[in-house]
Amino acid sequence: MSGNPLPRGAVFYRMDNPNARMLQIWEAQPGGGVMPITVLVADDAEIVRRAIRSLLMLYPAIQIVGEAGNFAQTIQMAKDLKPQVIVMDLHMSREGHGLDHDLQSCLSDGSTLLAISISNDEKAEEFARSLGAVKLLDKMNLYNELIPAIIHLASSANAQAETAD
Repeated sequence: MSGNPLPRGAVFYRMDNPNARMLQIWEAQPGGGVMPITVLVADDAEIVRRAIRSLLMLYPAIQIVGEAGNFAQTIQMAKDLKPQVIVMDLHMSREGHGLDHDLQSCLSDGSTLLAISISNDEKAEEFARSLGAVKLLDKMNLYNELIPAIIHLASSANAQAETAD
């Protein structure tokens, strides 16, 4: 990138490949550096985590900071890593007391929860909201919907943080 750096928090889009299906988002930082969107991937199925990892790795504006295979691990990693977005399987087993409250605590520290599920009925939507999820995506549509959702959630969180400052 050449020219003057964009002001902190400015968002712009870049299309490297005219045939690409997705625009990449970059957040300009002081001095013109690029700050990736940090993501924690949480799903009890290794194959789903691997698929999500493969998809997210295609976009340099998104950095996977951790992968969790159970709910307790998700909570601990969210506390330690403080990702901008947590992509979490809605129906991952929740062993232990108070874990839902711990998740709420992580979300109040600045992470945004993006729930994913194979069943996306009204009950699932309600459950996702009860956990603090901002959005619920169907696992069958992640290829088309995951990246735009992460970008939207990170952009919204950054805009809210800017107005709070």
